[in-house]
Amino acid sequence: MITSELPVLQDSSNESGATDAVGLSMSISEIEEPEVKGKKKRGRPGKAAQSTNKKPRKAPAEKSVSVARGRGKANGVVQHNGDGGDPVTLFEVVRMGKSAMQSVVDEWIESYKQDRDLALLDLINFFIQCSGCKGTVRIEMFRNMQNAEIIRKMTEEFDEDSGDYPLTMPGPLWKKFRYNFCEFISVLIRQCQYSIIYDEYMMDTVISLLTGLSDSQVRAFRHTSTLAAMKLMTALVNVALNLSIHQDNTQRQYEAERNKIAGKRANDKLELLLQKRKELQENQDEIENMMNSIFKGIFVHRYRDAIAEIRAICIEEIGVWMKMYSDAFLNDSYLKYVGWTLHDRQGEVRLKCLKALQNLYTNRELFPKLELFTNRFKDRIVSMTLDKEYDVAVEAIRLVTLILQGSEDALSNEDCENVYHLVYSAHRPVAVAAGEFLHRKLFSRHDPLAEEALAKRRGRSSPNGNLIRMLVLFFLESELHEHAAYLVDSLWESSQELLKDWECMTELLLEEPVQGEEVLSDRQESALIELMVCTLRQAAEAHPPVGRGTGKRVLTAKERKTQIDDKNKLTEHYIMALPMLLSKYQADSEKVANLLQIPQFFDLDVYSAGRMEKHLDALLKQIRLVVEKHIEMDVLEACSKTYSILCSEEYTIMNRVDIARSQLIDEMTDRFSHSVEDLLQEAEEADDDDIYNVLSTLKRLTAFHNAHDLTRWDLFGSCYRLLKAGIEQGSMPEQIAVQALQCSHYSVLWQLVKVTEGSPSKEDMLALRRVVKSFLAVCQQCLSNVNTMVKEQAFMLLCDLLTIFSHQLASGSREGLQPLVFNPDGTLQNELLNFVLDHVFIDQDEESQSMAEGDEEDEANKIEALHKRRNLLAAFCKLIIFDIVDMPAAADIFKHYMKYYNDYGDIIKETLSKTRQTDKIQCAKTLILSLQQLFNELLQDQGPTLDRTSSHVSGIKELARRFALTFGLDQIKTREAVATLHKDGIEFAFKYPNPRGTEFPPLNLAFLEVLSEFSSKLIRQDKKTVHSYLEKFMLDSMSERREDVWLPLISYRNSLLTGGDEDLMSVTSGSSSKAASVRSKKARPAVHKKRIEEESSVDSSWLLRNDTLPTPGALQTPQLTSTVLRENRPAEHLPDPDSEPGSENDFVHNPQMQMSWLGQQKMEEVNRKDRTGMNYIKARSNQGVRQTVRGLMEDDAEPIFEDVMMSSRGQLEDMNEEFEDTMVIDLPPSRNRRERAELRPDFFDSAAMIEDESGFSMPMF
Repeated sequence: MITSELPVLQDSSNESGATDAVGLSMSISEIEEPEVKGKKKRGRPGKAAQSTNKKPRKAPAEKSVSVARGRGKANGVVQHNGDGGDPVTLFEVVRMGKSAMQSVVDEWIESYKQDRDLALLDLINFFIQCSGCKGTVRIEMFRNMQNAEIIRKMTEEFDEDSGDYPLTMPGPLWKKFRYNFCEFISVLIRQCQYSIIYDEYMMDTVISLLTGLSDSQVRAFRHTSTLAAMKLMTALVNVALNLSIHQDNTQRQYEAERNKIAGKRANDKLELLLQKRKELQENQDEIENMMNSIFKGIFVHRYRDAIAEIRAICIEEIGVWMKMYSDAFLNDSYLKYVGWTLHDRQGEVRLKCLKALQNLYTNRELFPKLELFTNRFKDRIVSMTLDKEYDVAVEAIRLVTLILQGSEDALSNEDCENVYHLVYSAHRPVAVAAGEFLHRKLFSRHDPLAEEALAKRRGRSSPNGNLIRMLVLFFLESELHEHAAYLVDSLWESSQELLKDWECMTELLLEEPVQGEEVLSDRQESALIELMVCTLRQAAEAHPPVGRGTGKRVLTAKERKTQIDDKNKLTEHYIMALPMLLSKYQADSEKVANLLQIPQFFDLDVYSAGRMEKHLDALLKQIRLVVEKHIEMDVLEACSKTYSILCSEEYTIMNRVDIARSQLIDEMTDRFSHSVEDLLQEAEEADDDDIYNVLSTLKRLTAFHNAHDLTRWDLFGSCYRLLKAGIEQGSMPEQIAVQALQCSHYSVLWQLVKVTEGSPSKEDMLALRRVVKSFLAVCQQCLSNVNTMVKEQAFMLLCDLLTIFSHQLASGSREGLQPLVFNPDGTLQNELLNFVLDHVFIDQDEESQSMAEGDEEDEANKIEALHKRRNLLAAFCKLIIFDIVDMPAAADIFKHYMKYYNDYGDIIKETLSKTRQTDKIQCAKTLILSLQQLFNELLQDQGPTLDRTSSHVSGIKELARRFALTFGLDQIKTREAVATLHKDGIEFAFKYPNPRGTEFPPLNLAFLEVLSEFSSKLIRQDKKTVHSYLEKFMLDSMSERREDVWLPLISYRNSLLTGGDEDLMSVTSGSSSKAASVRSKKARPAVHKKRIEEESSVDSSWLLRNDTLPTPGALQTPQLTSTVLRENRPAEHLPDPDSEPGSENDFVHNPQMQMSWLGQQKMEEVNRKDRTGMNYIKARSNQGVRQTVRGLMEDDAEPIFEDVMMSSRGQLEDMNEEFEDTMVIDLPPSRNRRERAELRPDFFDSAAMIEDESGFSMPMF
């Protein structure tokens, strides 16, 4: 019987005991006649036995690989030949892969015939070495030790320094090794299938070894042995299948011979056939035993291993068995393992399950055997179409499609609907797979011949009419009318013939329905036109719509040819059909707007090459009629864009189109001028007709001015007169004012284009400057308009023009444009800021009241209003980022960061990031200013006695904490900015003394509690300097006060002392070992030198600044910080041999070093110690010894980033506030390979995993 232990071997010629047959009802046959068990088995013709003293292999190019029994081994230990270049072990031969695998196996078989113990020892070491183990099994171990003892010994010799082993190592070499490893096992069984696998020795030994290794706690052993065992099982299944075929043939021969009449029956042949059938039955028992041993001993345990790769191997191979030998394996006893594993936690394993099932469902003959499995696990498979892993979802959809192909009744309508909506998925592979399912279910013609005959009887040129109607109905029922492009893209690969049948679509739109056809409704016509335009775009552009894919990819030659052919086909068809479509639907704005997109997909050379100018004239005539009939902006913009495309200079039709366009503009301009005169003359007496005439013509001209240069018609003058009249009289309709502003804006931009592209004269520059100045003044006046739409339009145009005509206009080689640069004055900046505060940062209650009516559309209106407010805020923030508006104005924006985080958090955060890149110091000043504004507002509301526990105070502190997180972890880069922030904060806190006297805290002292949120961003040296600066504002009595009103000062002082000399020991000892904490100076000279160079380079850059707050130097902590020791130090400053550049001594004695603010504070600290030293010493005298140790350690301690050791839980939770794209750290595999908790957790229902002792008799359903 095969067990998990190797037999104790006494003699290499001994045979193992007979194996017990385990029932696995399957038929087995032999291709060649084997001998009866007990006799000598027949082997394949092989080479003559080679002598054991054969020379080692000379070159890797030789086909035959010698395993070198004599030279290659000494007492079973692998040796390398002298030159060190030739592989001499099985592992090396398979790893190199330079020899044919059959030659390698043939050599091993020859060695097995000579000495099967040594050959098996080679095979055992092969599996051990393939696992990455450096140990080697010796012959005495093989003979005298049990399997478990050998594996335990190999585990002890495993290399614990690396978590990698051959199956997991990256690179093409190891990928090829995996393939060679699997091929070796397959070829080994194939070559041994005639005799050796039946000798009851080789297979027993190998299966026992793999079973033991697969139960190891070492992942490498478990992984490698499982792969080997599964490939071994696959090879055995292939052998069993071949034998089964041969057994059937033998049985038929026997039946045919026996049925002959007695005179013609050959009794000798009957006896031979009976003998052969008996031998096949015996071989069948052995194969059954082997496969049952592998399945029950390895698969049943490993298919739910803790490692996903191991589970995936098992599921992949059982799928192979069921497909290869369906008679034996395709039943519920084996399918249940795949069904259970569909619930696996890892996408890799679920993917293998789906692919295994796809191989089964592809064969329709297997559907009857899969019926029960389909009914049991169909719901799970359908739910996997929504899997979080896109690859799994794609394969699940493909599997559902295969189930649909096999049986129309297998899926319910609800199951199909779950897949239908995936055609609108943003992930293209998922959508394409769902499109294939939709095509199979709804859009594939079941009887093409009958449908073509019906179409001919109805006079239709295409039989796809009903399918296109069905596509339109599906699109309408899905109620996702803005995603027609996604639906077309999903069906493009599976239903191209249908989607490119533009003749059929045009027939349905233009021709009257014949008998038996239903009339298309208005909604259906609109949907069909939208789908048709999307198919034209997909064919002409040959890439997915926006939102799918990673962008335009390079087309192959075949795809490029298809694109050109499709473009020619659609051009030739719609050149004639489009004017007729426009003529029929010219009154419907939605349909016309879609139809006018078609010319952009044309190959316009066809007009002249095919002499189709008459169709061009018909198209231009229809477009002109559309312009005259409609005033909707989307229709007018579509007409304008069509004219722009047709007027391209590269085409010969440009002159014809330009004439038609100029005639249209002339008529509209004349009409506009007359209507403006009439409106201005009648003034307040103007009626609705006068207003409509001006508005309709102005809308058309504005739409055309967007894409066409109409400056020669001087539209700016008329629009400016309308705006001035509206400002003076205050009675201009809002729509006219909005359109006049937009048209004037386009006119200014076109004039700028002319100036920048040509060589303008001075008069042109001055004329444009006057135009811009007057228009900016009008827009500024419109900001105070009563109408919200006018104000918003004026604000957006002001922001755009100030950005365009900013100082960047004259940058580079455009110095000549300097006269056109406009910088907003303080009044305009304040007006823009106030507009943002009034119209963007509005309370939700006000918004809800303004949208109370129309509950059904309330949500859509809210989203649209929020989108508009976000655009307003973004326009103003651009002015701040590009340094057009002074940065302090951003304080009013930053202070709303927390309150409006959901609506504008991303915009404010990006603005903060960009401003910091522009000027770190000024950005820090702006941040502290925003906090000061919030604090002043709170004082005005609550008075001087603040409730420090109130939600308002907590909100300001939370905002400060978020601001602090944005400074990041690199304290050197933000050093000067953070120091500036603290300086301004301290000055603000002590700005207003308490009128009741010095015994009471300053009015703004509570602000220090907010300021303490930034203390962690100070480096240790700067904390001491800021603390010294704080003490300049403190009176002697303040340091002794302990009342609640003085708590902000106490808290802020403590935050400055934390992380410096006060807590260095605790931080260091808490994060590292004692040996790592107390480092010697000699152990790290390189780091010390590098830090000196970095800090000195930073010093030089700081010295160049002449700011109100000079940048601090690279200050280091004094050598001794204990006040007890400092009390006994001499008055003069002795040079410290270990001090670094930028230390206190340098600032005191170096006359060339300019005094930064922090440096000045360090010098003043020395003088101030005499005044405050006694109180300070009294407060801390009991800590002298401990501070002595800390002070001595500071010189050697590594720089500590306080951000990493945050004490606040909230700080840890909001680390993502400063790093949105944090890199995921992928830890290496655990080195503790003996950890039993890693082995085989139960991923499934425990009740489902109970195995019966007798095999697989547990019911699956």
